[in-house]
Amino acid sequence: MPRVVVAMSGGVDSSVAAAVLVEAGHDCVGVFMRHAQPAVPPASSAAGRLPIVQPAPAAAGKAGHQGCCSAADALDARRVADRLGIPLFALDLTDDFGRIIDYFAAEYGRGRTPNPCVRCNSWLKFGRLFDYADAIGAEHVATGHYAQLLEPAGGGPRLARGLDPARDQSYVLFDIRPALLRRMLLPVGGLSKAAVRARAAALGLITADKPDSQEICFVAAGEHARLVGHRLGGSRAGEIVTGDGRVLGRHDGIEHFTVGQRHGLGVAVGTRLFVIRIDADTCRVVVGSRAEVPEHTLVAADATWLHGPPDGPLECLVQCRAQREAAPAVVTPLAGGRFSARFTGGPGRLPGPISPGQPAVCYDGDQVLGGGWIEA
Repeated sequence: MPRVVVAMSGGVDSSVAAAVLVEAGHDCVGVFMRHAQPAVPPASSAAGRLPIVQPAPAAAGKAGHQGCCSAADALDARRVADRLGIPLFALDLTDDFGRIIDYFAAEYGRGRTPNPCVRCNSWLKFGRLFDYADAIGAEHVATGHYAQLLEPAGGGPRLARGLDPARDQSYVLFDIRPALLRRMLLPVGGLSKAAVRARAAALGLITADKPDSQEICFVAAGEHARLVGHRLGGSRAGEIVTGDGRVLGRHDGIEHFTVGQRHGLGVAVGTRLFVIRIDADTCRVVVGSRAEVPEHTLVAADATWLHGPPDGPLECLVQCRAQREAAPAVVTPLAGGRFSARFTGGPGRLPGPISPGQPAVCYDGDQVLGGGWIEA
């Protein structure tokens, strides 16, 4: 059986992914992705006592716990690897994580809402890990994502939603390089979360009852604004205004806001207000009524099409946030790797607030066609 690099985060999903592959007879090599630098001071402890290897040169449910790259996670990954009888290495990706943190802060500084999980998947889990796989002669890279790779007759693998709709993570995988689909393995995509935990318990894995990771692995819950200020040299404070420019108050930084936000605005006028736009140049947060929140059209850039771009307007489903449902739209390709989407559903069938910086991912039913990064 071919050799497989398995991304092992110390969570139950990646643990069971590794177990499924071992049971199938694959030659598995576990890898824990380590980043040593803290996003903001004070510095945290290093992640685990695992053999450290340098990456290969780059080729041309329950209450959650913080992150997925802690020392405790490294130890859990080690225990699972020992239980399964496979080697585990810590891959030092400090510089690569630094790139993700810089992207995260820069997007908030631009008045956008970043999605570092997508960047981590495309740059690291299905990016740098493939460089490492090539260096050790591994054919595949596997993760514990809840998504599926289908093999329709007469075509290559198709990325599709996971079997468990409440856990589906296909949205955050849209930006994978299409050529890598044939080398990806997603062993738990056809399982429910309950089945994954049951499999882990049956195998005696220490992660069977471990809470799911939540938040962002490089910054603690509620600390993202401090991170942005630290990275950008200060907070982006300014005014809260209405659409016609009337000043309602001040805010501590545009990094505290996202389009569609209603709570925590810090102003009250007797009616419900929502963030309808963030002007990074003036550091103004523009608020208005629910009807003024953008959710009918968008333009996305830096598109990735897994099986080639559409050659004209395309009726499909478009999802604009990880925890939202996809909505019917007409997608039209534009020059320069961009596309527009016009949502065609009535009340209750719109995508929700459209936030620049988030992905717009296009689906044909449950299959991922591709997507791009919302710019307007």
